[in-house]
Amino acid sequence: MADGTAKPAPTRVRAERLEARVSVEQKALIEHAAALQGRSVTDFVLSSVQEAAARAIEEHQRISLSVRDGRAFVEALVAARRGG
Repeated sequence: MADGTAKPAPTRVRAERLEARVSVEQKALIEHAAALQGRSVTDFVLSSVQEAAARAIEEHQRISLSVRDGRAFVEALVAARRGG
C-alpha cells in the first residue's frame, strides 16, 4: 500500500476438521519442518496436503487424457486402415 501499512491477509473460513494419528517421529519431523519455514504446524500441514492433493489430481487428469488420446490414435489408425 502507498502509506506503508501492510494489507491484512484475507481470513479463511475453516469449518471442517481433519484429524490424524502420527508417530512421535513423524510429529517431530513435521514440527521441525514447520519451524524451519516459520509456520505453524497447522499451516504447514494444510499447505503440504493441499499441494499434494493438487498434484495427485493433476497427475490423474494427465493420465486420463493420455489414455483418451491413445484410444483416439488407435481408432484413427484402424479407421485409416479400413479406408476412412
